[in-house]
Amino acid sequence: MSKRVVVITGGSRGIGRSIGLRFAKENTIIIIAHYDPDDFAANNTLDLLHEMGVEAAAEKLDVSSLKDVGQFFDQIIKNYGKVDVLVNNAGITRDAFLMRMSENEWDQVLAVNLKGVFNCTKSIVRSMIKARSGKIINISSVVAEIGNIGQANYSASKAGILGLTKTSAKELAGRGITVNAVAPGFINTEMTEKLPDKVKEAFISQIPMQRMGEPEDVAEVVYWLASNSANYITGQVIHINGGLYM
Repeated sequence: MSKRVVVITGGSRGIGRSIGLRFAKENTIIIIAHYDPDDFAANNTLDLLHEMGVEAAAEKLDVSSLKDVGQFFDQIIKNYGKVDVLVNNAGITRDAFLMRMSENEWDQVLAVNLKGVFNCTKSIVRSMIKARSGKIINISSVVAEIGNIGQANYSASKAGILGLTKTSAKELAGRGITVNAVAPGFINTEMTEKLPDKVKEAFISQIPMQRMGEPEDVAEVVYWLASNSANYITGQVIHINGGLYM
């Protein structure tokens, strides 16, 4: 069998990195896109992937630009001939109370988190339709369902992903393509590590399992959704939150 080609946006660190490492246990080709100020995290991730014996590449990409995203996927198709799995994981936060949130803070988050998913899906779906196969997994968030103070923009973007996932799934199901979403809760990443201990304690107290999740918890579900075991699953939202939202 030919190697699967897996593209992961926001793949240089955190959940994206763990997803790449999970796919690396299979003999895949992994391309990660990132928008870090430098290549340090991406290069570290590439080193880990290469140590696992897989072919991997990384590229800086502004997912909010349809032109840049189109060129990115055109080059992948030119190099590898296909994309089997797309994981839309890129995301940013610009937190502020709604009454203080600037138009720019709103626009930036929606452009990356929601428009970025549209741009990437639109840019690769024609190739998947031609192949009559493909797996698209979109990373949403528990706040899409429950909201979060200070995150009107982030919550709206992640809720938008759910609607986009379900509509994409309906449009593409007849072409052999599945589209699903994963909605993590509080996950132990660099972002949550920076939170004050009192803040961590406050949100952990709301989780029935009384702990944060690990990036690997998300990666395992994403990998499963991209496997043949999930061939009859599309348009679904899988929650990974320790019982915070049921």
